[in-house]
This record gives sequence, C-alpha cells and structure tokens, in this order.
Amino acid sequence: MKRKICFMFINGEIDAPQRTIMEVGENGEMILVGVGSYASAVEEAAKLVEEGVVALELCGGFGTMGHAKVTEAVAGKCPVGVIRFDNHPGYDGMSGDEKWGK
Repeated sequence: MKRKICFMFINGEIDAPQRTIMEVGENGEMILVGVGSYASAVEEAAKLVEEGVVALELCGGFGTMGHAKVTEAVAGKCPVGVIRFDNHPGYDGMSGDEKWGK
C-alpha cells in the first residue's frame, strides 16, 4: 500500500477542486490539491482521509480558522500541518481568515 500525503492550497480562481498526484518512489504519493474556499477545503479533506491520506499540509493562504475547519473535517484521522503567514504577501497583507473566512 502506498503512503499518501497531501499539500493543499487555496486560490479564489479555482471553481472546482483540482488534484495532481506525484509518485514518490515505489511506495509513496504526494497529492497536490487546489481549492477555492474553506468550504471546498473541508469537503476535500474529508475525502482525502477516506482515500488513505496520512498527513495533510495546508498552504500559508489558510488562516487559523481555515486550519481549524480542516482539522475538524479530518476528525483525527490524520495530522494537519500548516504553513503560516499572518500577513500573506499575496493577499495585500491580509491573513487567510480575512480573505477566505467569510
């Protein structure tokens, strides 16, 4: 069985979740998932853990609320890490929560 890990990023230009899978040796997969909202991230995270993902890393575009929502969605089935920008350079200095936490 392959060890599946995931990196998820958020971008408002993404209408429907997008996935890319990289094979990492014989026994591993790195899944890259792009989502357009926290709601979409929550749905995808729940699917990913059911598909066997053992670790999920969120991009710096997710704020603390986004991290909490995704962590709740995986219900303890895998750890959720996060890259943090309190003032994201791509969002004119706003946090991910200011940008996406509506």
